[in-house]
Amino acid sequence: MTNLIEMSDREFFAQFATHTGMFISKTTLNATTAFMVGYDQAARRHGGSGLDGWREWLMAHHEVSGNLVWEAQILQIALPGWQGGADLTPEQEAHVLRVLFELLDRFLAEREGSAGQA
Repeated sequence: MTNLIEMSDREFFAQFATHTGMFISKTTLNATTAFMVGYDQAARRHGGSGLDGWREWLMAHHEVSGNLVWEAQILQIALPGWQGGADLTPEQEAHVLRVLFELLDRFLAEREGSAGQA
């Protein structure tokens, strides 16, 4: 495995997606998104871009409510019509996490491509 410190955000989150237990003890949507928010804040605090633009990217590429945090936007994308109020089933949670990591990879790939063109 490459040194995590030297990885791009995209490489890091690819590792995180496939080795979640290495970073957090329980792979749930709440634990995953809490880790991602912490990553974002630490990256920005130290001069990185973190997840800057992530929520806006979701709004630009999917029909999601603009008044929602990105975790809720992911739920809207992954589970159209889901109204909340009930806990997700293990199958739903696994699906939402797959969608989250697929979308995050697309966002980070586009951002890397844009940075290379600047």
